[in-house]
Amino acid sequence: MSSIITVKQSHPYYPSRLLDLPDAPQEIYCLGNLEALKIPGLGIVGSRQASNEGLKTASYFANAVVDHGLLVVSGLAEGIDSAAHLGALQARPLLSTIAVCGTSLDRCYPSKNQSLFQTIARQGLLISEYPSGSVTKPYFFRQRNRLIAALSLGILVVEAAIRSGSLTTAKYANDLGREVFAIPNSIHQPQSLGCHQLIKEGAKLVVRPGDIFEELRFFEK
Repeated sequence: MSSIITVKQSHPYYPSRLLDLPDAPQEIYCLGNLEALKIPGLGIVGSRQASNEGLKTASYFANAVVDHGLLVVSGLAEGIDSAAHLGALQARPLLSTIAVCGTSLDRCYPSKNQSLFQTIARQGLLISEYPSGSVTKPYFFRQRNRLIAALSLGILVVEAAIRSGSLTTAKYANDLGREVFAIPNSIHQPQSLGCHQLIKEGAKLVVRPGDIFEELRFFEK
């Protein structure tokens, strides 16, 4: 596996989109191929306790996003995040996904994603704003969400409960002027209520990948 690279704001690969954040990190730590930072991306996030349908939906949309020439940005969490990363890798093995981690890159969280972590390090890119040896704090994961939003052209929320970190990511995206997309589902599923709330608040309702690309016309083929 390659070594962790420190990318300061003065570095040519430092993502300019991060500078939209009022608290943009002075440096980020990267493991993998920095060329991924030059490819426009869509954030795909959602519940850790995802339904089987939600996992399939995340993988399907990730596949379509990569086929459209973008890459997938997500947070390496269980559930929707993992399905999105895997769907992206299936569509294009190299430079298809960026994982923004809530820990330093000398460890993988959750530990069950160790294989996915290693695959992304070889074929895509892992990012953290925390140096090796950092003691992980609960708020790191909320901080991670703002990086996902800033790096992305927009955020697609596949499944989310009302009290979900995915809604935090969507709020960061909205505050940054990024597009927010949400997929509706059964009103009887707790994992759908957050998406329905986002739609009520103005997120674009999405039922097919083309609904996203209509809003991101600049990148249409």
